[in-house]
Amino acid sequence: MRIAVTYDNGNIFQHFGHTEFFKVYEIEDGRIAGARVIGSGGSGHGALAELLQGEGIHVLICGGIGGGAQAALAERGIELCAGQSGDADNAVLAYLRGELISSGANCDHHHGEGHSCGSGGCGSCHSGGKNTGKTCRVHYRGYFNDGTQFDSSYDRGEPLEFICGAGQMIEGFDRAVENMDVGQEIDIHLLPAQAYGEYDPDAVFTVELARMPGAEQLAPGEQVYLQDQHGRPFPALVTARDENTVTFDLNHQMAGKELNFHILLVEAE
Repeated sequence: MRIAVTYDNGNIFQHFGHTEFFKVYEIEDGRIAGARVIGSGGSGHGALAELLQGEGIHVLICGGIGGGAQAALAERGIELCAGQSGDADNAVLAYLRGELISSGANCDHHHGEGHSCGSGGCGSCHSGGKNTGKTCRVHYRGYFNDGTQFDSSYDRGEPLEFICGAGQMIEGFDRAVENMDVGQEIDIHLLPAQAYGEYDPDAVFTVELARMPGAEQLAPGEQVYLQDQHGRPFPALVTARDENTVTFDLNHQMAGKELNFHILLVEAE
């Protein structure tokens, strides 16, 4: 079995039709047996679909993708798991564990290699809506349950632009926009699981200052960037510091919160 991922410097490239590289994974016995990076070689979704077919690809993992590309892949029997983002290797591992939810329309409900899409079978595959894969522009206001506003595109004077279903927005917001009509306004209420997730106490950790030169200058409430084992930066909030240690919280500042949005779809193309 072979899985291809739209690829850019370790991460999933977000625009299928413009990807310059694919990372191709060889899967044996439900595990990654090898991987290589190939150039896209052509332009347009038809050429890319032909390339993947020629490489013997069974599954494509990508970010944003249009309806024409979905159809071209389906014609060639290539399963689609769209709407993904982040680390390419981790996405493939998540697919093999049955944890990916596709925003595309072509999960064929048969994954081979003993794999089913999601722990409950492919019934968990999300087929997306009429705006999935389109570039959408929306005006919105976001507010907490007590009515306090935390964000507004109106205050910035321009709509928010994103590719619907590409994983660029929180899940509940994406799902709300995918079936909206241009000019339509809606109000939505999101639980943490549909927004930034539940607060994870295990994402809070303390480090000795002696192991982190310069950390003695940090102050509680300060937002900093740390590095993982691959040298990639990730945000963290300083929550405490004393003469010997500093404590970081990796939770998103909105983790564990219920959110509300008023959304106006300005454009979808």
